[in-house]
Parts: sequence; C-alpha cells; structure tokens
Amino acid sequence: MASVEFRQGSAGRVSAHPHHPVAYVESGRFEVELEGKIEELSAGDSLIVGPDIQHGVRAFADGCLIDAFTPPRKDFLKGSNK
Repeated sequence: MASVEFRQGSAGRVSAHPHHPVAYVESGRFEVELEGKIEELSAGDSLIVGPDIQHGVRAFADGCLIDAFTPPRKDFLKGSNK
C-alpha cells in the first residue's frame, strides 16, 4: 500500500503496469483517466483498475490517495532495486 499526497493541479502520469491497483480517495477531488475515459472522484470514493490498463489522475484540490497493489509494487519498497 502507498499513501500519495497531491497538491492542487499536480498529476500522476498516465501509465499501465502488470499490477492490479485499488485506489481510495482519502481527501481531495481528482480527475481520473481510465483507458481514455474521464471520471471525477472525491473523498470516500474508490477505483479498481485492472492490470495493464492505462490510468492516471489530476488533482482538482490538495488531496491524498491510498493505493493498494497486487502483486506488491516492489519498486515502491525501500531498498528495492526493481
């Protein structure tokens, strides 16, 4: 799991990876792009993304996303070289 804080106007680039992410909006308001479709999420909302699906976010306001990945994102772990 990862807690990711965003400032208003910042973005998480559109990307795809083999992990199956689940995101929970702890605070703030976000524009979410999922395979070219745009949705708006706010505090209390969640999003499930399949593996290898293009996705990204942009913060409409300061906020925080809690992301969980399966399998684990080893590149997010301290000391990982992957």
